[in-house]
Amino acid sequence: MTDKTRAALPFLLVVACLISTMPCLVRAQSALEGSLQVPAKSVPVPSTVSPQLAKIIGMPLRKGWDVLPKSGEEWVPIVQATAAATIKNIPGMRERLHVKVESTIIDGVRAFIVTPGTIPAQNRNRVLLHMHGGCYVLNPGEAALPEAIFMAGFGGFKVISVDYRMPPEAYFPGAIEDGMTVYRSILKTTDPNNIAVFGSSAGGALTLEMMLKAKADGLPMPGAIAPGTPMSDVTKVGDTFVTNAMLDNVLVSPDGFCDAGTVVYANGHDLKDPLLSPVYGDMKGFPPTILTSGTRDLLLSNTVRVHRKLREAFVEAQLQVFEAQSHAQYSRDDTSPEAKAAFEEIAFFFDRHLGK
Repeated sequence: MTDKTRAALPFLLVVACLISTMPCLVRAQSALEGSLQVPAKSVPVPSTVSPQLAKIIGMPLRKGWDVLPKSGEEWVPIVQATAAATIKNIPGMRERLHVKVESTIIDGVRAFIVTPGTIPAQNRNRVLLHMHGGCYVLNPGEAALPEAIFMAGFGGFKVISVDYRMPPEAYFPGAIEDGMTVYRSILKTTDPNNIAVFGSSAGGALTLEMMLKAKADGLPMPGAIAPGTPMSDVTKVGDTFVTNAMLDNVLVSPDGFCDAGTVVYANGHDLKDPLLSPVYGDMKGFPPTILTSGTRDLLLSNTVRVHRKLREAFVEAQLQVFEAQSHAQYSRDDTSPEAKAAFEEIAFFFDRHLGK
C-alpha cells in the first residue's frame, strides 16, 4: 500500500458509507447510543438437555403471542381455550405424581388442596401456599394446578393453590387480596415458620407482593418463599427483555400477550407500584428465598435483579438457572428430569428453612 493510498483511506471509508448509507448510519447511531448490533443467528436446541425438554425448547413461538386483548371481556375466549388445553393434561399429572386434588373455599376464596400420596414425617406440619402464573389473566380453575401438583408430588408437601380472581371478575389488587386472605387463614392454624409461599411468573410476582403486603400489615413472614421467574418489573426494564426477545418461545416479546394481560389487570394503576413491580419494593426482612429461571427466559433479568435486591437487603437468596429454558419451562413436563430437579431443589431449600 502506497503512502498516498494510506492517506486516502479515511476518505474512501466515508465514500463507502455514503454508498451503503443505512448500515453505516445504523452503526454510527448504535455507537452513539451505546447499543450493540447483534447479527441474526440460528439458535439450535442444545445437546445438554433431556429429550423431553429438547422437544419443548424446539417448539415454535407460542401461537397468538401477538394477540393483545384490551379488556377483561376480550380475554375471556382466550382464557377459556388455553385453560381447556391445560386441564386435559391434569389427570395424567395427578396419576404419575400420585397426588389428590380437592376444590375448596377458604374464607370466601376459591382454592384447591393438593395432597401427595405420602407425606414425609418432617412435612406433616408444613403447608405450602401456591399462587399460579398466567400474566394475571390466564389459568383459572384447574388450569392453575400443574405447578402445585409438581411441588406436591416431587416435594412431598401439602399444597394449597389459590384460584384467585382475575379480569373481568376482578382487577388489581384482587389477586393479592385473595392470596392474603388465604395466608391469614393458614396462619390461624399453622406456625408461620411452617409455611412457604411459591409460584411462577405472575405467581412469582404475587409471592413477592404478598411479602410486601405482609410487612405493611404487620403479619409474620412465612419460613421461606420460592418466586419462580417472577414478573418483578412490568415496566419492562431489564437486559433480557431485549436479549431474549424472540428467543423465549413462551413469552416471545416484552410487548406481547403477557404485557397486554398485565395492563388489563392493572386497570390504569401505576405499573411501577411495588405491588405490581415488586423489584422496586423494600425487601428487608424477607424470608429465605429460592428463585428459578432459564437462560432463554425473557424474565431472566427480572429474576436476577430480584436476587441481587434480596442479597443487598441481607436476605438469604438462592438462584437456580436452567440451561436453554424459556419462561417457566421447568413446570411444563413432569416426566422431564429438569422438572424433577427444579422442584426437588426447591423442596430441599424449604426443608432447610421451614420448622419441623
